[in-house]
Amino acid sequence: MTKAGNKGGNLRDKLDGNELDLSLSDLNEVPVKELAALPKATVLDLSCNKLSTLPSDFCGLTHLVKLDLSKNKLQQLPADFGRLVNLQHLDLLNNRLVTLPVSFAQLKNLKWLDLKDNPLDPVLAKVAGDCLDEKQCKQCANKVLQHMKAVQADQERERQRRLEVEREAEKKREAKQQAKEAKERELRKREKAEEKERRRKEYDAQKASKREQEKKPKKETNQAPKPKSGSRPRKPPPRKHTRSWVVLKVLLLLLLICVAGGLVACRMTGLQQQPLCSRVNTIYDNAVQGLRHHEILQWVLQTDSQQ
Repeated sequence: MTKAGNKGGNLRDKLDGNELDLSLSDLNEVPVKELAALPKATVLDLSCNKLSTLPSDFCGLTHLVKLDLSKNKLQQLPADFGRLVNLQHLDLLNNRLVTLPVSFAQLKNLKWLDLKDNPLDPVLAKVAGDCLDEKQCKQCANKVLQHMKAVQADQERERQRRLEVEREAEKKREAKQQAKEAKERELRKREKAEEKERRRKEYDAQKASKREQEKKPKKETNQAPKPKSGSRPRKPPPRKHTRSWVVLKVLLLLLLICVAGGLVACRMTGLQQQPLCSRVNTIYDNAVQGLRHHEILQWVLQTDSQQ
C-alpha cells in the first residue's frame, strides 16, 4: 500500500496554511495518524486516489471543515461518519456509493454536498438531485440532511418498536414462567397434601386394626377359674348338645327300638321256636336272671315299683 508519507514526503511539507492537498497521491489508504497530528489542516483534499474504504478512526478527525473525496472507489462511508460535526463542505463525486450512513444526519453544519456519479439508491438520488452549481449543491446538502434525519427518525421509531416488542415478549415470557412456576408449586402442594392424606389414612387404618384386635375375646382355656376363698365352686355349665351327639342318640334309640322289637317278636310271636329266637330268648333270660342279683338294679326296680 502506498501512503502519503512514502509518496509525497512529509505531510507538513504539503500543508499550505490550513489546506492539505493529498490528491493524485496514488493512496490506497488514508494516513489517519499523520492527519490527526495536523489539527490545523481543516481543509483536506484526497481526490483522485484509490481509496475504497475509510477507516473508522478517520471519523476522529473532527477538525475537518472541508473534505474532498471525489474520484475514488468508495463503496460506503464509516457508520460513525456523523462524528465529523464541523464538516461544512463535502465532495463525494464519482465514487461507488449506494447509501449513506444514518449518522450522516448529525452533520448539522453541512452546507455543500456533491453526490453526482454514484450508483445511489433511487430514493436518495431523487432527494439529492443535481449539483451543477453552488445553489444546487447547497440544496443537495440541505435536502439530504433532512432526508437522513427522517431516515434516522424512522429507524429510531423502528428501534423503539422492536424494543417494545421485545419488552412485551419478555413480559409474556416472564408471565409464562411465573405461571409455570405457580403451577409447579400448586402441583407440589397438592402432591404433598395427597401424601399427607395417604399417611393419615394409613395411620387411622392401623389404629382401627389395633382396636379391633383389642376387642376380640380371649380364647377360653380348659382350666376352670379358681374359686374365691370362702365361696362355693360353681358347677360347670352344661355342655350344649352338638348335632353329632343328637344324631348318635337317634341312632342308638333306633338301635334299641330294633333290638326291643326283635326281642318282643321272639318272645310273643310264633317266631320264638326259631333257632335264632331261641338263642335270643336264652340270652335275655340269663341276663335278667343275673341282673336280679345286682344291688343297683334291685334299687332301681324297687323305686320303680313304689312310683
